[in-house]
Amino acid sequence: MTEPAAWPSHAIAIVGLAGRFPDARDLDEFWRNVRDGVESLQAFGDDDLEAAGVDASLRADPRYVRKGTFLEGAELFDAGFFGMSPREAQIVDPQQRLFLECAWEAMENAGVVPGDRARSVGVYAGAGMNTYLLTQVLRDPALVESVGGYQLMLGNDKDFLCTRVSYKLDLHGPSLTIQTACSTSLVAVVIASRALQRGECDVALAGGVTVPFPQRAGYLYQEGMILSPD
Repeated sequence: MTEPAAWPSHAIAIVGLAGRFPDARDLDEFWRNVRDGVESLQAFGDDDLEAAGVDASLRADPRYVRKGTFLEGAELFDAGFFGMSPREAQIVDPQQRLFLECAWEAMENAGVVPGDRARSVGVYAGAGMNTYLLTQVLRDPALVESVGGYQLMLGNDKDFLCTRVSYKLDLHGPSLTIQTACSTSLVAVVIASRALQRGECDVALAGGVTVPFPQRAGYLYQEGMILSPD
């Protein structure tokens, strides 16, 4: 009979995962794409760029790169499943909706039941810039007036990314939105791991989300900047 492995006291077990990426609806597809060298960049035509609101003069600039990635289904959301009205869901940043869905999927993948008061579940994550509010919601004055500033804040401020998940999934543990620019997701994992080691929670959800809107838009290449000329 073999002896059980002696794990160090600070060891952290990853018991569940979830994710969505361009050309990958889940992590199985993502790893297959990595293995097979799938190129997920798409070329955008004039119709795509016009629909995205890219000015014709900018599209004609030879430095304008007509490529990018597209996250399929980013605009979709089962509002009723999470106890939200269609209007409430409409004004919530899709990044936060996607993170909420992935949080549920990760817990399901891990076999952790939401609302289990015997187990403390912490949430640590961050989100990218909310371009949906700027390019979609604020362009509809009637919608803005009908829902009011307070509801717009609740649905779009980064500060509510993690607390929304804790509330909707009935989780009882620390709930911290973390922002450190490009390292946000990694820092969230580090902080979640430390919280587990210190006994601040029994289970931790950690990660991040970023989806720009409109999705089918390129960018203007500038020499010396971080974006590629191709």
